Amino acid sequence: MATSSKTSTSDKAARKTVSKAASAKTALKTTAVTAAPKAQTASRDSARKNVIAALNKARAMELYAITQYMNQHYALDDMNYGTLAADMKRIAIDEMTHAEKFAERIKELGGDPATERDGKIERGLDVTKLYSFDSNVEIDTIAEYNNLLKICRDNGDSVSARVLEAIIEDEQVHQSYFDNIAGHIQHLGAAYLSHIAGTSASIGASTKGFTATQGAQD
Repeated sequence: MATSSKTSTSDKAARKTVSKAASAKTALKTTAVTAAPKAQTASRDSARKNVIAALNKARAMELYAITQYMNQHYALDDMNYGTLAADMKRIAIDEMTHAEKFAERIKELGGDPATERDGKIERGLDVTKLYSFDSNVEIDTIAEYNNLLKICRDNGDSVSARVLEAIIEDEQVHQSYFDNIAGHIQHLGAAYLSHIAGTSASIGASTKGFTATQGAQD
């Protein structure tokens, strides 16, 4: 009987140990299941903030471009280079559209669109230097936007990535135009500028940007 009693006590102890181990394992599983959604939520929130920061950087660059190009539009108009002034205004309209697209996407993500421009406005540029300056601005912009595009992709935001991709295409059109005009001024000089002088700077009631009018010409 003594042996049987010892065996029974041993069995109870073993069952209690197994029960405790099972309870501990269940607790660990419950903790893991609870922690997983929290970790996923934190990860998504971090990704969202990364994308908002990237888009706000791009928006601030667009706000700079709007001011820079509108300043140049007025300067070219004052110099009586009407066609060049009109095209510069249309390019500024493109940049306004870009800034608004970035703002809309930032709002969709729950962020606050940037209101400060990124960059110092260069005033009083000579027409012989103006277009090479603008070409370089666009080259730098395209390079930075490609970096920001990578951030969007790395953070799993394909919608924001598509917004940037479309805007990069517009910036490439701008850069090509600026580069072409810089080339004309460099190679043809006064003859080219005299051909432009006296043309109209008006774009009428149109709110179409430069890329839209280029598409219409094609």
